[in-house]
Amino acid sequence: ILARTLGELAAQFGCELIGDPAVSVSGVATLANAGDGDLSFFANRNYRRDLQSTRASVVVACASDADECPVAVLLSDDPYMIYARVAHLLHPEPVVTAGVHESACIVASAKLANGVHVSANASICEDTVIGENVVIGPGAVIGPRCWIGDDTKILANVTLVRDTTLGKRCIVHSGAVLGGDGFGNAMSESGWVKVPQVGCLRIGDDVEIGSNTTIDRGAIDDTVLGNGVRVDNLVQIGHNVRVGDHTAIAAQAGVAGSAIIGQRCKIAGQTGIVGHISICDDVIVGGATMISKDIDQPGFYTGSFPGEADREWKRKVARFRRLGELVDRVRALEEAVKDDN
Repeated sequence: ILARTLGELAAQFGCELIGDPAVSVSGVATLANAGDGDLSFFANRNYRRDLQSTRASVVVACASDADECPVAVLLSDDPYMIYARVAHLLHPEPVVTAGVHESACIVASAKLANGVHVSANASICEDTVIGENVVIGPGAVIGPRCWIGDDTKILANVTLVRDTTLGKRCIVHSGAVLGGDGFGNAMSESGWVKVPQVGCLRIGDDVEIGSNTTIDRGAIDDTVLGNGVRVDNLVQIGHNVRVGDHTAIAAQAGVAGSAIIGQRCKIAGQTGIVGHISICDDVIVGGATMISKDIDQPGFYTGSFPGEADREWKRKVARFRRLGELVDRVRALEEAVKDDN
């Protein structure tokens, strides 16, 4: 078990310490469940009561909240960030040894660099290049003509269909499908005709992609995700989409084909983004919002209806349906007043 003293943590992460520098911590926990030897953090005022009663050895918090903390405090203007870095220190990733499991299938034309780990029942297809220290998880399928950068981790049952580039230090979680066909169909007199998807999928460095997420390759041009992008579980990203550096997209969001999302955007869960629109840099979209037109100014955008009592909701819907009639009546009254004048 790794352990660090509070004095060591304060020096390493540039925090001011209120408390005994000789006290050590070896793990992290929530404010409510922390005990002796645990580090926690306070960054959300909804947990103020938990802060006041915590039994952690130390809490990372802002200076303005330190007086309410009954235990030692590491002062930081960004407690969540310091917590994340300490958690990495106390809970490092397990070391994976290089090697290829006997049940893995690797074609002769695939190229594997030094330090690659290929797990049981994984498949690596023709003309694929795997960088140094890459981890390929159990049951993963790396299709033809893929390129995976150094230190990337492909977890269990991930599929890279074909012509997919992953940068360095990426993480792809279980069940994700990258580089599959986009939804391209043309209607003929006899029914749908599939449109060939001939583009590629290009993903930058330091990208993390959640479980069971699907990202389609391009129809003609490539689908592109920039550096540092974060994509949560169960997200669908269509063909020819472009996502800027350090943008985050939360669970169950859907991005239709050829949409362009700028840098440092935050797209909340269950958001829908229609195709062929552009969203500028530094946009935040609230949960369950539908974006149907271009956004050219940074800011916070939302359009959700929170749940409420069924009877009250039905009353509001009934009024909404009569809105057109009300507009016509107001317009008629305005015309009548104009005629009288």
